Amino acid sequence: MDDRLVAGIDLGSTGIKLLVLDEDGTEVLVEEIPTPWRPGPGGTADLPVPTLVSAVHRLVGAAAGRLATVTDRTVGAIAVAGMGESGVLLDGDGDAVAPAFAWFDPRGAEQVANLPERIRSEFAGRTGLPLGAQTSVAKLAYLRDSGIRLDGRCWLNLPEFVATVLGGRPTAEYSLASRTGLLDQDTGLPWDAMLDELGVTPAFLPPLEPAGTDLGAVSERFPAPFAGARIAVGGHDHLVAAEAAGTIGDGHYHVSIGTAEVLLRVVDAPLGYAARARLAEYLINEVRHVVPGKHVLVAGVKTGLLLRRALQTFGVGDRAGRDRLDAAVLDLPYEGALPDGGIEVSGARNDDGELAITVRTDGVSPAEVVAAVLRHSNDEIARLVTAIDRELPPATSATLTGGWAGMDSVRRARAQVLPGVTVSGRAQETAYGAALVAARLTPAGDSAPAR
Repeated sequence: MDDRLVAGIDLGSTGIKLLVLDEDGTEVLVEEIPTPWRPGPGGTADLPVPTLVSAVHRLVGAAAGRLATVTDRTVGAIAVAGMGESGVLLDGDGDAVAPAFAWFDPRGAEQVANLPERIRSEFAGRTGLPLGAQTSVAKLAYLRDSGIRLDGRCWLNLPEFVATVLGGRPTAEYSLASRTGLLDQDTGLPWDAMLDELGVTPAFLPPLEPAGTDLGAVSERFPAPFAGARIAVGGHDHLVAAEAAGTIGDGHYHVSIGTAEVLLRVVDAPLGYAARARLAEYLINEVRHVVPGKHVLVAGVKTGLLLRRALQTFGVGDRAGRDRLDAAVLDLPYEGALPDGGIEVSGARNDDGELAITVRTDGVSPAEVVAAVLRHSNDEIARLVTAIDRELPPATSATLTGGWAGMDSVRRARAQVLPGVTVSGRAQETAYGAALVAARLTPAGDSAPAR
């Protein structure tokens, strides 16, 4: 039996995490560094590629140093999962020609508004994504209009790029390619009209391959025990996290509550052009899963962002303060103790995120505000669930994961709108799921760690 360790990297919006597991699925260590975004005016944020490369080396180096103090075992395989939409444009020599834009960077909105009417009208039905600045094609059109040539170059989503930093060959993993706006969800091939609009050929993307494809070995530029480990791309973070606890069955929601709250349902086949267009009106995606042949519906709510901003407004910045406020919210009835209409909150829509609080009565405490945020986000979730229920049989169960799921008041709120709610006890779902992908590359892959 292969007794080497496996590792997963979660390339997240807030932090980059590296998790190491043993053959039983037991966590050996977690190393984390902040994602080194470079903030700019107007809510812009990008990531200089040399800064990212340096961060990956620091992360792996720190994990290697800690690992050497607890074991002399080597890492047999490593997989990278992480955010979608954000990527790196490479020239023919493999060098980056622009920084990576954050998925939440607003640049590209003007280019999206000026796309030809045919592309605008077909975009959601073809790609499964609502048309907006968040998509990769918006950032690519922005680069093109900024004078950067796209033809003859290559696009890698950030987890795919980090896999090449480790030493792997370029790949286009299906779930990440689905986030770009370049993929036709029915055919699984690049959308010719979008490629033509950008002035590129299908070679703009590397070969499309499933999550978990063996991409080579970690370079000797990285320290033992990581050097020589097999490399894979795990896929889009929310989807990888959803699979960390086992295959998601029909009629189940996986709900991850981080900065964004994501509701995910798995379907056995694409729902088709018309259904994708209808879902996009509610900002719901229908794209390819990390499990070959499966698709997912992905709906987002800005719950975590609103909660964070509410807590910051009240000077709550630590876990103890959050726990005290959580208890105060639970002391209130779910509907609060204020007169009807006494407080109103907005901002939870996935295209919003601006916390707005209207107070029409006295006696509004921080707990009442947080309770109102949870009710408001419940209203948005109910709207999304109603839209999904028009396309699929209603779900019968749900699992909550993510940092905010640790609050009792959040769990109480979600039980109002989601069926059969349970809570995952795992803190690093995405990195754990990526490590499980890596385990399949080892000689003992058929007996991967327990989930």
